[in-house]
Amino acid sequence: MLPGSIQITGETLSGAEVKDICDSLKENTVRLLSVRGCQFSDRDFGRVCRGVAESHSLAQLNLNLGVVSSITRTKQLADALKTNRSIQTLFLHGSPLLDAGLVALNTALSTHPSLVCLDLGDCMLGDEAVRLICGMLPPDGAKSGLRELTLSANPAITTKGWARLAVAVAHSSQLRVLNLDYNPLGDQIAGMLAVAVASSRTLEVLDLEGTGLTNQSAQIFLDMVENYPTSLRVLVLAENDISPELQQQISDLLSEGEEEEDKEAEAQANANANAPLACEKIAWIPHSN
Repeated sequence: MLPGSIQITGETLSGAEVKDICDSLKENTVRLLSVRGCQFSDRDFGRVCRGVAESHSLAQLNLNLGVVSSITRTKQLADALKTNRSIQTLFLHGSPLLDAGLVALNTALSTHPSLVCLDLGDCMLGDEAVRLICGMLPPDGAKSGLRELTLSANPAITTKGWARLAVAVAHSSQLRVLNLDYNPLGDQIAGMLAVAVASSRTLEVLDLEGTGLTNQSAQIFLDMVENYPTSLRVLVLAENDISPELQQQISDLLSEGEEEEDKEAEAQANANANAPLACEKIAWIPHSN
């Protein structure tokens, strides 16, 4: 186990183990807490949430695979997040939140001062949840928002919900990574997303693996990266009915754009080598399961 981290997977936690976790949180010695797939009592979950609320050091919290298993636990987590100020990355993948869970979490998530990475994959979300999530992707000039968002495997979201998300992505001033893999999107929704990507000045990674796309979608993305400036650097199209040739063409063009950007950045860095530091980039923890 790495210093500053507690990582436990798929175990049933005893009261004593939970107490150790809570003590470490309150002593501010934990930067990463992962209890993915673990089982413990509702009472102990509440104790962990209180520890999260009191921690000033916790930057990444992984509750994947059903840890947040009820609306009661969802509300306890929401209360903890309203007090906590340090968490940058929150993983809730595989939690049966439903739209009601997002309603309970919305205020805590949208007002958290440090949260930049959110995984809500396979959380049984629908259009109402997407509407709330769009509020976490504020446009230019508004408050800071998410830099990485995962909505994988939420098949209850309809075309209306995805259209709303596409508009939010197009205007988000922060979002860099968007994972939508294993949703039944199809070519129509992919076309909306292509417009959003073309409009975005920040989106660098879009994962559309296993989303029911065909060569029609791929051709739209190819035309976009071939003819228009874009921040996109990675487009994942695996597990779709798209020819390998089209996928390779898109990948090659995106790689060329990244190389050109790197050269420009290097030239700019050399030009500003003696300039005073204007701002410091805030560190954030990227997506990881």
